[in-house]
This record gives sequence, structure tokens and C-alpha cells, in this order.
Amino acid sequence: MNDTEKALKTLTVLLKSSSSVQDVVKKDMTKYGVNPTEFSVLELLYNKGDQPIQYIGKKILLASSSITYVVDKLEKKEFIKRTPSATDRRVTNISISEKGTAFMQATFPQHEKLISNLFHVLSEEEKTTLIALLKKVGYHASTFK
Repeated sequence: MNDTEKALKTLTVLLKSSSSVQDVVKKDMTKYGVNPTEFSVLELLYNKGDQPIQYIGKKILLASSSITYVVDKLEKKEFIKRTPSATDRRVTNISISEKGTAFMQATFPQHEKLISNLFHVLSEEEKTTLIALLKKVGYHASTFK
């Protein structure tokens, strides 16, 4: 197999693997009654604390037009609260509510266990290597923009 064929095979394996992992993770998130994007926002707030709404979109790779919709849905479910910034009126901070915290305390340990089980087939060294290799390819791909 030449270099180009190997690169194409690598891409195919990466995409198929990524799709399989995403399918399992999405199925897990939706069984809790939220969609994957809502779960990702709650996970960010639960683990990192209050965030400006603009930062949430960038952190979970969601367009700013979509993040407002997701935040509206989470606010309607009473999982989050909006608070205007005290220092910049253009900024709205999002915080997880008591109900959202209780939801994450009930669901996140199970979700973490699933993720751990997904990667249990790899040794600690293999996980470290995989992270480094995926970052290397990702950073290189970003130079093509």
C-alpha cells in the first residue's frame, strides 16, 4: 500500500470509528431526555461553571444562531439560568440551575462510565498516543483553512 492509499485507508477508519463512537454517545445522551447538544451545554456548565453564552457556542462547536435556541430549550426545562453581565451589557452569562445540577449529578456518572467503557479496549499508553496523534492531525488539518 502506497502513502496515498494508506492515507485514504486511515481517513476511512477514522471516520467510521468516529461515527460508531458518536452513535453510542448520542444514544446515551438522548436516553436522559435531552439531545446531545443540550447535554453538551449542561456538561460544560456542570464541569466548568458559569459561562458567557458566546463562549458556550465556541466551546461545543455550535453556531451562535443555534446556541440561543439550545439555551432557550434548557431554560424552558429550568436546567439553566441567564444572567446579564455586571460589567458588559453585551454579555449574557449562563449558569446551571439547581434542577440542572441535580440532573447532571444523576446522569453524568453513568455517562462517564459509558465513555470509560468505550475506551477500555485501549491501554493508558494507547489512549495517550491516540490523543497525541489525533491532535497532531487536527492541528495540521487546521492549516488547510
